[in-house]
Amino acid sequence: QAQLVESGGGLVQPGGSLRLSCAASGMFFSDYAMVWYRQAPGNQRESVARITRGGRVYYADSVRGRFTISRDNAKSTAYLQMIRMKPEDTAVYYCNAKGDTIGTMTSDYWGQGIQVTVSP
Repeated sequence: QAQLVESGGGLVQPGGSLRLSCAASGMFFSDYAMVWYRQAPGNQRESVARITRGGRVYYADSVRGRFTISRDNAKSTAYLQMIRMKPEDTAVYYCNAKGDTIGTMTSDYWGQGIQVTVSP
């Protein structure tokens, strides 16, 4: 029932910008921290940005100052604004909704992933 759908990916030149969107449905969106992950070929999946239920944000060192995560609870949507993009940003980007952990149980929902390619 719960679903996350990413959009806004594609091809961009170095120095360019993209904005990713993650539309949530079938869940109480405001109860979840939202996280953007990415995985490049041959690399481990990494968390690039996180926003808590209260709006506190965290960034990986590699994207700090260039990426901005935000959320609009009224629209049940999270965003990742990416500027001054680099070839190293090329990856499949995944949206994740992370709920509270109770005991060993955590509500965890994932989008299908969306390709971002930074290339001349």
